[in-house]
Amino acid sequence: MTILLNADLHCHSVVSDGTLTPEALAARAHANGVQLWALTDHDEIGGQQRAIAAAHARGLDYLTGVEISVTFADTTVHIVGLGFDAADQQLAAGLLATRGGRGERAQEIARQLAQAGIRGTYEGALKYVGNPELISRTHFARHLVDAGVCRDTSEVFRRFLTEGHPGYVPHRWARLGDAVRWIREAGGMAVIAHPGRYRLTPTEEYALFSEFKQHGGGGVEVVTGSHMPSEYPIYAAMAQEFGLAASRGSDFHSPDESHTDLGRLPGLPGQLTAVWERLEHRILRAPPARTAH
Repeated sequence: MTILLNADLHCHSVVSDGTLTPEALAARAHANGVQLWALTDHDEIGGQQRAIAAAHARGLDYLTGVEISVTFADTTVHIVGLGFDAADQQLAAGLLATRGGRGERAQEIARQLAQAGIRGTYEGALKYVGNPELISRTHFARHLVDAGVCRDTSEVFRRFLTEGHPGYVPHRWARLGDAVRWIREAGGMAVIAHPGRYRLTPTEEYALFSEFKQHGGGGVEVVTGSHMPSEYPIYAAMAQEFGLAASRGSDFHSPDESHTDLGRLPGLPGQLTAVWERLEHRILRAPPARTAH
């Protein structure tokens, strides 16, 4: 049975492709009633110490977090790591290698957009990047909106940057087994992020869950801002079938772009084991509040 807890274990800061600092995210999480928080920047753990300090300053319990890009069945899939040792050198090295191809990919995205008549997008995207190693499609999307090419980032992804449209550049990320191993050997739990978002066939999705479990993966996001409510019971059933713990996270990036705010998701469906139950020993507890004398 899941413990009733307002846990938000998936969001992004300026360290990757979010628009708020770790400190601002902690403040927003606290204001929205979050009790257990994790910052899960893409392929980067450089914001973890700031997030831990900010969470504890607000009285929030914290789990270390990261979202690793992997390639599975020629599709980019994301694996969230929770509760790992943020000083683990093998994990840091793996993430550095995963980030390595983003710069070249960004240059190719810019070349394709220039061929479509939209020039200067690489320089434009860089203005939105807190960490140049992590330049991504989201940064290009923000530039195209502010340049007046599209009304919002959703329109950008409908017209550009996705398969079959200008600016789509596939990239081979980490292997699934490597990502799971990095997380596990650093003491954490690997979680499949928002499985309903991937364009996998039913056979490919089943293969993803099977291989993930074989590698030692431990959880799956069931309730997430990237799922429709109708998908919650589908992935609750998948969690039970594969013996995975269930996670919950808004996938919050920005007050202006995200459909779901930090801490504003419904609770997990019943009869599931929550990831925070299995990671109880990895939670970094907030120090007790001081009382005035």
